[in-house]
Amino acid sequence: MKQNDSIPVGFQVRDLRKAKGLTIPQLAAKVGRSTGWLSQVERNMSPVTIPNLKLISDALAVQITWFFQGNAVAAEDERDFIVRKEARRQLRYTGTGVSEELLSPNLSRQIEMLMTTLEPGASTGEPYSRKGEEGGYVVSGVLELTVAGNTQTLDSGDSFAFESNLPHTCHNPGDVPTSVVWVVTPPSY
Repeated sequence: MKQNDSIPVGFQVRDLRKAKGLTIPQLAAKVGRSTGWLSQVERNMSPVTIPNLKLISDALAVQITWFFQGNAVAAEDERDFIVRKEARRQLRYTGTGVSEELLSPNLSRQIEMLMTTLEPGASTGEPYSRKGEEGGYVVSGVLELTVAGNTQTLDSGDSFAFESNLPHTCHNPGDVPTSVVWVVTPPSY
């Protein structure tokens, strides 16, 4: 199956905001950010971090998965437990060098799996926290993981786990893309 190019997140935010009948100032007020910042996000001129996208999705009354673009429809007998590589839903954070693919077939279970790719120098932004636990496996590249102020460098083949309520962020300090498989419970998208 041929993959479709995903629609940039900012354009999706703009389209959904308009569909909900909100102005930029109204949505900006709901997410606690400036009108200028939101305008830049919508024009894909400013990166949007995962925590900010979560604020936007909450303000627009959708789950963050609304921003994931699916590339194919799963066969009916596979739909609830298999995700084929070409059918992964993808989310690219414009201007951040971070992209994610949803590896879980749906978000109705107790866990979710994601493949995060960080381009060289890319980061998930300011530390953030949420309820639950998460862990991961570094598939390729180098990952600098900071949890509650403790920064560790992980190489391909290393794994980790921590309580999600601890402020955390990650960064690719290397010169090649880093790919990490994450397991998160409960699902946050």
